[in-house]
Amino acid sequence: MMYSSRRKPVLYFKDDRSFLSRKCTVWKLFGLCMLFVLGSLLWVQMTCSGDMSQPVGYGHLPHQPCPVERQSSPAEDPSWGPHKMALIVPFRERFEELLIFVPYMHAFLNKKKIRHKIFIVNQLDHFRFNRASLINVGFMESGNDTDYIAMHDVDLLPQNEDLDYGFPNEGPFHVASPELHPLYHYKTYVGGILLLTKKHYQLCNGMSNRFWGWGREDDEFFRRLKTADLKLFRPSGITTGTKTFRHIHDPGWRKRDQKRIAAQKQEQFKVDPEGGLTNLRYKVESRQEVTISGAPCTVINTFLECDVSLTPWCQSS
Repeated sequence: MMYSSRRKPVLYFKDDRSFLSRKCTVWKLFGLCMLFVLGSLLWVQMTCSGDMSQPVGYGHLPHQPCPVERQSSPAEDPSWGPHKMALIVPFRERFEELLIFVPYMHAFLNKKKIRHKIFIVNQLDHFRFNRASLINVGFMESGNDTDYIAMHDVDLLPQNEDLDYGFPNEGPFHVASPELHPLYHYKTYVGGILLLTKKHYQLCNGMSNRFWGWGREDDEFFRRLKTADLKLFRPSGITTGTKTFRHIHDPGWRKRDQKRIAAQKQEQFKVDPEGGLTNLRYKVESRQEVTISGAPCTVINTFLECDVSLTPWCQSS
């Protein structure tokens, strides 16, 4: 139909077109909203990765696992099993590693349906770092709602989902076994990640409190396992070798305290038959329930005590 320049078709079709225009606008807005939602979901999928096998360089954060989908409560879901782990992390000032570790492990254990509580035992005193004593503190403070522990280094992340973090009923289970650990490969090594029932840990009287500074406390604990007649178990069927774990500690940036002071050089290879849970001396300054990237953990701020007449090497100099 042709109109002269004097005709106004908009006014001529006023009733019908105003309705159609209004209806079209609603559908356009709906379509734009749906496009935005789909685009957002696609962006989350691309930027949030649950792939735990990709390597990461020092100083770079690995991809964080995607937020865990809401699942039925472990208490309501029998597939989670009856046991609950106290994941004990001895800690001092390694916050960059902690920010990676807590959400990563929470997602990893949830995916494997391992009921757990993460305890960060933070050493506040002026003495040298004592990993064994902090693990003892974590054991003592872990509560009655957990029935086994994981002694877990903050800089070691499991990459293989076939690794077993379940209840170690038959005996201590060394997750970070020598053939899988990226750094330590000697046969008697039991450090990194070790699972024990609370009963078995008590049979060993915990760990020795004599080891201030870095190293040797896990070697002494290996002897305790043998003294307690506990058989040590390790993973089988894991084919990822030394890529089974990601080690996120940068020794160039944060050096370990490997000093050996006075009699410590001789004492470090001795067995401590009496020390452990029975002579542990500490004070809890505070307990804080915190979340890191949505992952809950309990921070136990702790002051250790040292008898300098027995272990003078607890002091820096």
